[in-house]
Amino acid sequence: MTDVLVIGASGNVGKMATQQLLENEFTVKALVRDASKLSDIDSDNLSICERDLEDDFSDVFHDCHQVVFAAGSGGSTGADKTLLIDLWAARNAVEYAKSSGTQRFVMLSSVGADAPDDLPSDIKPYLVAKHMADQHLITSGLRYTLLRPGTLLDEKGAGMMQNTMPKHRNDAVISREDVATAIRYAVGSPASDDRIIALYRGSHPIKSFF
Repeated sequence: MTDVLVIGASGNVGKMATQQLLENEFTVKALVRDASKLSDIDSDNLSICERDLEDDFSDVFHDCHQVVFAAGSGGSTGADKTLLIDLWAARNAVEYAKSSGTQRFVMLSSVGADAPDDLPSDIKPYLVAKHMADQHLITSGLRYTLLRPGTLLDEKGAGMMQNTMPKHRNDAVISREDVATAIRYAVGSPASDDRIIALYRGSHPIKSFF
């Protein structure tokens, strides 16, 4: 049995999470559109599946204990891709996980997904998509962990975080590497079952939240 299926394993966060999981001796099945993007990862515990999330990708869930959904349409695409990837592909992944007997599902969501009306309108389609995908997971019957990071930064992870919103919204940030670390701990910790965990740069070890 494969320990973890990582959907979106070639993305910025997904790739770092994949690397961390492998370093911690998990077996990983990586679902990507282009396998060459993982060509620099050499591990006997890694298998790679090329699939398009806009098509049927149910076959890759077979014999996977846990799922991480770290895929996203990206900031340069329109609302159509946001709908198809961040909402519909995520929804399909939940359904495929249920059908295949997967036991746990870790969803990489976003700050603001709980209340899309409360944030600027230019990102509202994305937040609505995340909100609906999150709700589908919560009501699915799967054991789940929802991770809702603040604005993602390309800086080295500190291994530290907080889960309460900072006083100033401009401080509601976290490095992609620290989000990947949170994914790794969520996968390894049953204590994170059925929880929604916000992720912001802070002063407490990430492990202590899981």
